[in-house]
Amino acid sequence: MRAIALTLAAALLSGTAFAQTAPVPAPAEPKVFVSVDEASALVSSLKGLNVKNAADETVGEIEDFVIAGNSFASYILSVGGFLGMGTHYVAVSPSALAVTWNATDKKWNARINATKEQLKAAQQFKYEGRFAK
Repeated sequence: MRAIALTLAAALLSGTAFAQTAPVPAPAEPKVFVSVDEASALVSSLKGLNVKNAADETVGEIEDFVIAGNSFASYILSVGGFLGMGTHYVAVSPSALAVTWNATDKKWNARINATKEQLKAAQQFKYEGRFAK
């Protein structure tokens, strides 16, 4: 009887040992190629796009885009100024700007829930340091 118990204990322990030494699967390789769907927009199509508010007034223009790590972090909008003089740049969250495709006009539209005065009063983004043009 004691021999059966020892044999059973040895079998259980060896099963546990095998379970602990099972190989860990390698992490999946990151995707290299992706497909681009029709709902996507090219940055080159959006740069220079006028930004309008709810009153259909032009309040700024998409000047640039900020990428942080591998994520789209913000739009840089230019507000006011004339021929680059007196222009105020602000960084806005991607969720603050609604960018849509108008199939009838075949063009992109951008809308923000802010007035030109609110954008001019926002913290200024400066093209300096590592962001210098």
